[in-house]
Amino acid sequence: MTFYSDNTAPATPEVMAALNAANAGFAAPYGDDTATQSLNAAFSRLFETDVAVFPVPLGTAANGLLLSCLTRPWGVILANGAAHVLEDESTAPELFTDGARLVGLPGDRAKLDAATLRQRLVDWPWDFIHTAKPQALALTQSTEQGTVYTPDEVAALCEAAKAHGLKTMMDGARFANAVAHLGCAPADVTWRAGIDAMVFGVTKNGGMAAEAAVLFDRSLAEEFALRQKRAGQLISKMRYLSVQIAASIADDMWLKRAAHANAMATRLAAGLQAVPSVKLCHQPQANAVFVRMAPALADALSAAGWGFNPWRSLGQDSYRLVTAWDTPAETVDGFLAAVREQAAA
Repeated sequence: MTFYSDNTAPATPEVMAALNAANAGFAAPYGDDTATQSLNAAFSRLFETDVAVFPVPLGTAANGLLLSCLTRPWGVILANGAAHVLEDESTAPELFTDGARLVGLPGDRAKLDAATLRQRLVDWPWDFIHTAKPQALALTQSTEQGTVYTPDEVAALCEAAKAHGLKTMMDGARFANAVAHLGCAPADVTWRAGIDAMVFGVTKNGGMAAEAAVLFDRSLAEEFALRQKRAGQLISKMRYLSVQIAASIADDMWLKRAAHANAMATRLAAGLQAVPSVKLCHQPQANAVFVRMAPALADALSAAGWGFNPWRSLGQDSYRLVTAWDTPAETVDGFLAAVREQAAA
């Protein structure tokens, strides 16, 4: 499972220590505990603005809940055609929104561009009652192909969306990897650029099972709370989610862990690029490397115990390799040696 996904990595020592510390004595349920109550202040400091934070155990549920607050059942959610909410969450967004439609737009390397979005919105038949109307824009950061939106790109997309009254959300399952790559303040690529709400990913960056739904538009907080309860996502022992989130952002651990994963992806990509029979689809910006190689080579590596995913959306000979917060350089180098050996054979 080495490069299969960052979901296969263990929880960080900080998260495990926080869970162990929380597992003593009694605490108020359903988010009334001190750990959960402290998250608003912690994330307000992190994002340099007042926010409302809700712990959610699953990214799919967090995305669905946010979209349900931004979109009515008769609305349309626009996203890149390769976005996680569109391609990898079954019909969960439709379930949570009571039927809103997801529409995929084209874009290079799983990114939307403002010109495409702007033109699609201008051309939309807004006055035609028989056509559903866009109400939300969903961005994935980093994207399903490991690329990253810059603050200017996010701002341009949000400007185009808001010109037509759309709300904006960010699926930030790998937000830490994006910010580590950009080297910017978290605020610069979120609310300052026009994002109304986001999922701040914890699980893929060393959490056990926790995501933070962050509302920059605090007027959405009451509806989110009601929808979270209705959807069965209000966890009774919420402290166990909240301490994972708090431990992940303490002392900038979220950025340090993500920076290591990114560095290992860069190391992996550089090594693979030196193998003539392996081609990079593009240079990685976060912690995912996409390559093309002969299926026979991929099969030989899998048989030798190396785990990674085929990525058919980029072609039948395409594969994704993901590094994690704990990926050792020695493991990367060992895999590269195996690739060279199998390629020569």
